[in-house]
Amino acid sequence: MKTVITYGTFDLFHVGHIRLLKRLSELGDRLVVGLSSDEFNELKGKKSFFSYDERAEIVAACKYVDEVFPEHNWEQKLNDVKKYNADIFAMGDDWVGKFDFLEDLCEVAYLPRTEDVSTTKIKSTLSSLKKSELDKIESSLHDVISIVKTMSRS
Repeated sequence: MKTVITYGTFDLFHVGHIRLLKRLSELGDRLVVGLSSDEFNELKGKKSFFSYDERAEIVAACKYVDEVFPEHNWEQKLNDVKKYNADIFAMGDDWVGKFDFLEDLCEVAYLPRTEDVSTTKIKSTLSSLKKSELDKIESSLHDVISIVKTMSRS
């Protein structure tokens, strides 16, 4: 049995995540996923929309994933590769070269990301939509205030 191991935050689970997990699962017989804990995300300067428990439930429900475990720090990857008897350590190609030190223990692969899809991009879009909605409300409030002032003068 060939085991593939990967890591990620997997916040705002989207089609890019599904496609990556599918391709990762096709590299072997078993896919195990190290999911960044909330505390680890905080150390990385990240804030997830969903909690670790919620993200773990979502990722575990994906048919391509066989097991999910918490990632608490950068250093644990070496031990995890051994613990899960990983034959392949694989990540998205935005990490090329960062984990080559694991090549003594297993094959290291970097897969292309799904173009034009990322959690960062989704969060940015949602954030800008929220701001634009607030801007519309603010503009409407200014109009209402102006009308009220005009009416009170007459």
